Amino acid sequence: MPADDKTDPVAPPYRSGAIKDPRLPLNPYSDDEQPWPGLAGKMDPQPDHGETSYKGHDRLAGKRALVTGGDSGIGRAAAIAFAREGADVAICFHPDEEPDARAVIELIEAEGRRAVSLPADLRDEAAARKVVDDAVAQLGGIEVLVLNAGRQQTQDSIADITSDAFDATMKTNIYAPFWMTQQALPSMKKGASIIVTSSVQAFSPSAHLLDYAMTKAADRAFAQALAKQLAPKGIRVNAVAPGPFWTALQVSGGQPKKKLPEFGSDSPMGRAGQPVEIAPVYVLLASDEASYITGEVYAATGGSGT
Repeated sequence: MPADDKTDPVAPPYRSGAIKDPRLPLNPYSDDEQPWPGLAGKMDPQPDHGETSYKGHDRLAGKRALVTGGDSGIGRAAAIAFAREGADVAICFHPDEEPDARAVIELIEAEGRRAVSLPADLRDEAAARKVVDDAVAQLGGIEVLVLNAGRQQTQDSIADITSDAFDATMKTNIYAPFWMTQQALPSMKKGASIIVTSSVQAFSPSAHLLDYAMTKAADRAFAQALAKQLAPKGIRVNAVAPGPFWTALQVSGGQPKKKLPEFGSDSPMGRAGQPVEIAPVYVLLASDEASYITGEVYAATGGSGT
């Protein structure tokens, strides 16, 4: 290492004073697969959701947030960051993801914040709407709605996507955000923020993620159109477009088994992202610091761009 290179290759990215080489840590990952929906607690290696690395600065003090898909991956990282920033947090998750969800609830409570656990299958309209009602009731209201839960299942050919699988992806990724936004808006006041998780797939779709890419493009359009509707009401709406992030979504059918060990290595940064590395984007968009930001799409793709 050159004498003038002060980079600490192993320092957590959000520790005060740390300088991190953004090219690290590199792959490979395990090619171990899990049945859908997958558990972060069983992944090898474990993703970094910010459990020990994210440090808060009270940027969301007094806010109340509902995060769908908050048990693992990007949703978990956002939930942890929100709590560290001073927010009370409700997380929604599929009932099969209960073990991961319990760990997140404990982390939120460890920050002295109120934590609400809301298991549900968001493909069911009544269940999706009830999640919002329960979050509002148990938190006393919500200022931040993060529509993050997603279904991603790789298929090489359109001929292999069954109508049932297509329907499940559409309902999880498009219908549920629509239903939950409708249900939440009467409780949201000026200054509130809605954040939709889209994807780099909305801009540069992969052949093996046809139906998923369709939904993520729809999510992008949903956020941008809704932002124009709600700006006069003082409610902001933005989308986040992640690139390759190491999450349970990938190992439970989201990527072909042969691609898992080198997942994300084709990005200019040479690696996949860790969920904690995108959490600050959600924090910014949820915070009052982003008061003039609406209708935007924030990408984190490791250099691939959108």
